[in-house]
Amino acid sequence: MNKKLLSLLFLAIPFLTFAQEKGLDEQIDEAFGNATGWFVDIIFYQIPFSDTVSIYWVLFPLILGALYFTFYFNFINFRGFFTSINIVRGKYDELEGREDHKVEIEKSKFTDEEDNPDTIRVEGHEGEVSHFQALTAALSATVGLGNIAGVAIAVSIGGAGATFWMIVAGFLGMASKFVECTLGVKYRDIEADGTVYGGPMYYLTKGLKSKPLGKVLAVLFAIFVIGGSFGGGNMFQVNQAFQLVENITTPMGGVSFLHGKGWLFGLIMAVLVGIVIIGGIKKIAKVTDKIVPFMVAIYVAASLFVIFANYAMIGDAFAQIFNGAFSPEGIAGGAVGVLVQGFRRAAFSNEAGIGSASIAHSAVKTKYAASEGMVALLEPFIDTVVVCTMTALVLIITGNVAAENASLNDAQAILLTSGAFESAISWFPYVLTIAVVLFAFSSMISWSYYGFQGWAYLFGRSKKMEYTYKIIFCIFVVIGAAASLGSVIGFSDAMVFAMMVPNMVGLVLLAPKVKEELVKYKNAIKAAKASKA
Repeated sequence: MNKKLLSLLFLAIPFLTFAQEKGLDEQIDEAFGNATGWFVDIIFYQIPFSDTVSIYWVLFPLILGALYFTFYFNFINFRGFFTSINIVRGKYDELEGREDHKVEIEKSKFTDEEDNPDTIRVEGHEGEVSHFQALTAALSATVGLGNIAGVAIAVSIGGAGATFWMIVAGFLGMASKFVECTLGVKYRDIEADGTVYGGPMYYLTKGLKSKPLGKVLAVLFAIFVIGGSFGGGNMFQVNQAFQLVENITTPMGGVSFLHGKGWLFGLIMAVLVGIVIIGGIKKIAKVTDKIVPFMVAIYVAASLFVIFANYAMIGDAFAQIFNGAFSPEGIAGGAVGVLVQGFRRAAFSNEAGIGSASIAHSAVKTKYAASEGMVALLEPFIDTVVVCTMTALVLIITGNVAAENASLNDAQAILLTSGAFESAISWFPYVLTIAVVLFAFSSMISWSYYGFQGWAYLFGRSKKMEYTYKIIFCIFVVIGAAASLGSVIGFSDAMVFAMMVPNMVGLVLLAPKVKEELVKYKNAIKAAKASKA
C-alpha cells in the first residue's frame, strides 16, 4: 500500500512543478473561487452591527449554544473541571471493570441503528484508545496555527481586550465539547474487530432516528467534514508551515533554497502523514500522545519565559486586557468589535460546537459515555484559555499590538508572533518553526481521521474505500504545499463552519440524552466512593 502511495505522490510532482511555472495553480484557484464563492458568502455572511462592526452569523449559534449548555448542565464546564482531570489521571478507571456496575442488556433490544453504549461490554469491545490518547488526538487537530496566527490577528484588530473574550469563549466552549463528545461515545458503532466509527454522523442518525431530519443532517455533516479535512485540515496546514520554513531559511536580502520547491516539502510531509494514517486511530493516537504534550509544553514554557522576563509589565498587560474588553473606544469598533474578534478567533481555534472532536473522542475505551465528555471539556481550556492567552500576553508585553497590523493574513501573523518571541529569545523563531511544522503535521493526521469517518459513512467501510480516501488525502498534502490556495482555503474554512449547522441542531435536541449519561456516570462514581468508605 505504501508503494502505491509513493508512486501516486511522485506522479503528482511534474504537474505541480508545471503549475508553479505557468501559474496554472493561480488560474485554477481563481476559477474555483468563482464557482464556490456563493457558498463561502452564505457561511461567512456578516450581519452589520454598526458602521464599523459586522458579526458573522455562524458565531451566534456557537455562542448561544455554548451558553445554553452551560446553564442546562449546571455549569459543568466549571463544576466538572477537577473530575475531568481525575478521569485523565485514571482515578476512576476501576469503574470500567466493576462487576456491580455492569448493566445486563439483551442485544435483541437494540437494532443496528441503535447501538447502545452498554452493549459494548456485551459485544466484547470497549474502544481503541485511552482517555488521554483521545484527548491528545483531538487536541492535535485544534492546537495549532489558530493559537499562533489567530491570536495575533485578534489582538491586532481588536486590541488586548480581545484576549478577555477569547478566554470567555474558551470557558463556554467547554460545555459544547462536553455535549458533543458524550454523544460521540453514546451512539458510536463498533465493528467486530474493534474498529470504532463515531461522530455527528452517527449520533444524528441514531439519536434522531424517529425524525427524517436526522439522516439528512448526518449526510450534510459527512460532506462538510470531508471538504474540511482536505482544505483547512490539510492544504492550509502544510501551506502555512512551508511559508514559515521558507521564511526562516531565507538569508538577509537573498532567496531561500526552498523557493519554488513547495512540492518537495509537501512530498516529505505526505510520506510522513501517509505512514501514520495508514495505521488508523491507534497509530494516530500513539503519535499525538507524544507530540501534543511536547508541543504545548515547549510553547507554554517559551511564553512563560518571555512573560516573566518582563515581569514588571505583567500587571499592565492584564490591565490592558480587562480595560480593553469593556472599552467603549476600541481599535475596531469599540467593545462590540473587540468581543467579536475574541469570540471569532476562539471559535476558529477550539472548534467547540463544530462536532469534529467527537469523532476522535468516540474511539475511547470506556463504558460510560459521559466520562469522555468530561475529558473533552478540557480541550477548549487547554487550547484557548491556556495556549491562546499565553500567545496574547507575549504579544501585548512585547508591544506587538497595533492597528497597523489589522490587515494581517495568517502567514504574516505567524511572523508577527515569531518576532515577538524573538525580541526576548533570539533563537526562538527556529524553535517556533519546528513547532508550527509539528502543529501542522499533528493537525493533518487528526483531520485525516475526521475526514475518513465522513467518507466511510457515505461510501462504506471497505479497505478499498479507506485507502482511496487516504491516498487522495496525501496527494492533497503535496498540492497544498505547492499551490496558491486563496479560494480553496476560504471554501474549506466555510465547510468547517458549515459542520456547525447540522451538529448544533443535533446537540440541542439530544441534550436530554446527555443529561441521562451524566447522571449515570455520577451515580457510578458515588457508588464506587461509597464502597471504599
